[in-house]
Amino acid sequence: MTATADAEAAANELTPLADYLGSVLRRLRALPPLDLDLTQAYGNVLAEDVVAPHAYPAFDQAAVDGYAARWEDISGGSRGPGYVPAPSGIPGGRSIRLNVVGDLGAASWRPVRLTPGSCFSVAAGAPLPVGADVVVPVEWTDQGMAAVEIFRAPKRGYGVRRAGEELPAGTLLARAGTYVSPALVAVFAATGIGHVVVRPSPRVVIVATGDELVDVGRGSQPGQVVDTNSHALTAAAAEAGALAYRVGICDDDPEALRGLLEDQTLRADLIITTGGTGTGPGDMVRRILSRREGGRAGPVTFTEVALYPGTALGFGTVGAEEVPVVCLPGEPGAALIGFEVLARPAIQLLAGAEPVFRPSVRAHLLETVSSPVGLREFRPAHVAERRGGGYTVQPLAGGPFTLSGLAEANGLLVLGERVTTAAAGSTVDVLLLDRRR
Repeated sequence: MTATADAEAAANELTPLADYLGSVLRRLRALPPLDLDLTQAYGNVLAEDVVAPHAYPAFDQAAVDGYAARWEDISGGSRGPGYVPAPSGIPGGRSIRLNVVGDLGAASWRPVRLTPGSCFSVAAGAPLPVGADVVVPVEWTDQGMAAVEIFRAPKRGYGVRRAGEELPAGTLLARAGTYVSPALVAVFAATGIGHVVVRPSPRVVIVATGDELVDVGRGSQPGQVVDTNSHALTAAAAEAGALAYRVGICDDDPEALRGLLEDQTLRADLIITTGGTGTGPGDMVRRILSRREGGRAGPVTFTEVALYPGTALGFGTVGAEEVPVVCLPGEPGAALIGFEVLARPAIQLLAGAEPVFRPSVRAHLLETVSSPVGLREFRPAHVAERRGGGYTVQPLAGGPFTLSGLAEANGLLVLGERVTTAAAGSTVDVLLLDRRR
């Protein structure tokens, strides 16, 4: 049997990534909804559709500073008391002089009415007088106080915002599953909403395991490895919208690991461990969490997934509350890729977000790449938009294991299980890593 045939045979024993993700995500449910004050809703996902209880704007109002008037008084169609011959931009080469009968600001509340040949000085946001259908900008006038001369006539309706013009009462403002952005908070507030029902941000605890780990702030020595993963994955969980808590380093001590996980179930909606998912002598996480006790399977199932890098992934629940736990490899590149393909969708699902996966595009590959047979590879890449439409993708040097490549990447090139070589010029799938929240 050739090396290629051996690799294909080994790959056939692995679980396809899509099947594995489906089996994991079907076991998760979105967190119970909460009714939150609007000031606390940002960053959460709506649990219910939100409908505008009131119109926006709530009343007819001026959109600019100027003079609220009747359009027929300034259009040249009326020759009432305000019509004064003068050279200007008014039709017929005339300007218009109107009596200014009052001032209206944003805090004005008494209803007033226009009479022919008159106007009100208004500030942007002020309620319009009854009968007004145009606001003449200040700069188009002589800015008079008792009377104003208008040199240019705007179109009917200029400078006016009618009640409900933007959002009538009863408008569907956002559907369940929508992320609450600052702009959406503004829309809710403007239409009279003070509380919304949301899914809470998942509380995610990150634990790094291994006797070899030491904390950051020093260089690695023989027999020591700086704990990269717990810091990186805490940042990744926060980027995904979670309330992320870094527990730190847990030694390969069975009782210590069990006790730590049990303690964390009290404050976690999801626990992420990193390290110890393989089958080697030091892979304590897998040995402890998958161990059969009393004839029952362990709380976590470890699966060899057709994923590159990092085939060994674990998923299950721990503690009396059955808190979900995701177990990722210890190699930093594999841990970050594992987070993207498994832990991040789990966080999105718990948060009630839709969709749970990052957006993807089809892109023109700029460089020929090879990929392991039978594995779905996620490789750091740089994606750019092409003139005229479409995208190009440039694989970054070093492959998926390089942290520098992951730090530089704005996308992950995805090569399927059947792809061993992707030629330059071919079209490939790319996950977009938009890290601007």
